Amino acid sequence: MPIVLDDNDNTTEKRGSRSEASSATLLEMDVADEHQKLDYPDVEKQTGDGSRPRDKLKTTKASLTIWMTLNTIATVAIVFTNKAIFDDPTFRKSQVAFATFHLFITALTLYLLSRPIVSLFVPNPMRLRLMLPLATTMCLNVIFQNLSLTYSSITFYQIARILFTPMVALINFLFYQKSIPRNAAYTLAPMCLGVFIISYYEPKSTHHPEAEQTSMLSVVLALTSVFVGSIYTVWIASYQRKYEMNGFQLLFNQAPIGGVMLLILVPWIDTLPSIQVVPVNRWALIMLSGGLAALINLSQFFIIAGAGAVSSTVVGHVKTCAIVALGWVISRRPVTDRSAFGVILAITSIIM
Repeated sequence: MPIVLDDNDNTTEKRGSRSEASSATLLEMDVADEHQKLDYPDVEKQTGDGSRPRDKLKTTKASLTIWMTLNTIATVAIVFTNKAIFDDPTFRKSQVAFATFHLFITALTLYLLSRPIVSLFVPNPMRLRLMLPLATTMCLNVIFQNLSLTYSSITFYQIARILFTPMVALINFLFYQKSIPRNAAYTLAPMCLGVFIISYYEPKSTHHPEAEQTSMLSVVLALTSVFVGSIYTVWIASYQRKYEMNGFQLLFNQAPIGGVMLLILVPWIDTLPSIQVVPVNRWALIMLSGGLAALINLSQFFIIAGAGAVSSTVVGHVKTCAIVALGWVISRRPVTDRSAFGVILAITSIIM
């Protein structure tokens, strides 16, 4: 997926638990603002210049509703667009090139939004050696997200991302001695159980020949994506606190570095399709994916500026539920499929 920014600056506001597809990424969404969902009490709310984004951008209720709607539509659409691209065998072996494309789209979008004529945020350059570890993790996160989407059903891909929340909580507890409220911890058990049920039954659902299948490889890639993405999410919060940068400033530093790193690897790893054999509609999907990624990042500025904790949480839940529901319909699985219970359990746990 691409790299998308969620409101991970407002880390003291409790937003419940959700899964999205997302942190600072055009990576679809988001890696995700997991610290918000877990309500860590000791994380200060700040941006790179010490002010909240919502103090800089004034949004009316009508315009905020429009931006939230656009963000939701774009987030859902980019998942299905990227899935359609990866379903083409000629692009399955071009994962690094596709990730490179999205990183450069991200960098270009943020560059334009930082120009004085727009000035939605002020760049805060960082030394290359300081950004390399985070940029490397971001690249791995993007690639594994794309691989997970490529070899999984959309429903399983999205449900597996719910594990970001408990994984981030575990990493913070083990390495940063940060605990979460007891009530938040209680929701993690049914969340993990729901994903486990889906992971167990999805590869076994071979009795529906028309349904899109999820293999054990899909499960491994999904769990690897969650692990790498969770580390990336925790590091983002750490970098923001240490260097007093907001998510947009941090992503603007990472994206060009990550794009160049992956571009160097493309000739050695990818098997690029011949331009002549790729139909025009496939190129159109690729351009659409880049445009949706840019729209997600742009709309996120205004959502962060004008939305409260409850509104942001509701939007996150709507996106997750929409992707899961549409993915289930497209996969042609009946409601009686055994993995359906896991889906319901996992979705219920993020709304609790």
